[in-house]
Amino acid sequence: MPGDEPFLDALLEAARRAAAGRHGDVSELIRVVVIPTAAARGRPDLAGSNGVEALRHRGGAAGLPLWVDVADIVDEASADDPALAEQVAAADLVYLPGGDPDLIPSLMRESATGRALRDAHAAGALLAGASAGAMALADWTWTTGGGVRGLGFVPGIAVFPHYDESRRRSWQENLETIAPAGLGYLGLDEQTGVISERDEWVVAGAGSAYWFSPGMADPLIVASGDRFRL
Repeated sequence: MPGDEPFLDALLEAARRAAAGRHGDVSELIRVVVIPTAAARGRPDLAGSNGVEALRHRGGAAGLPLWVDVADIVDEASADDPALAEQVAAADLVYLPGGDPDLIPSLMRESATGRALRDAHAAGALLAGASAGAMALADWTWTTGGGVRGLGFVPGIAVFPHYDESRRRSWQENLETIAPAGLGYLGLDEQTGVISERDEWVVAGAGSAYWFSPGMADPLIVASGDRFRL
């Protein structure tokens, strides 16, 4: 969507650095895999094609050598598909679009593609998510049926996307009842994300990030371009 460009550009630049680190060549093709698992109950084909189109468009604008494809992981059979697992493991950037927050943890925690995701990350690949995809990368996420464990790539936190004023007030008043004690909470404005750089996080996009350290009622508010530590 218009306004997504600043975060996508920052994400693809981070993917370029990740690919160069993995392959030792800044001109190496950057392999991107879009996984529309969270949209499996709706239109995963549309979520996948939208992701591919957006990433190709911004990659082309930056002159980046991208190869972008979709891994259709939408049920238990596809989550254990060896060919899809191989595709995920070879990616330099894995992008998880939004949808239903319960689907990514349930289908990818213990499956072949979930193990491939962990292998890719361990090899230096960048993992990114939007909305339910971002929620799934954290330690804990909420669903319509209650809270569940996320994939745990960012331990000790829960992510709250679409962070508008009403949610802001509600969460500030009820943090201790939302999730298990000891978690930090990361709120993200629309069209805004954070990117890990060593032991810091960089905010990129149109808005701000809101970091609630464990036990804190008021957030650290971090604007685009600024850095913070979890």
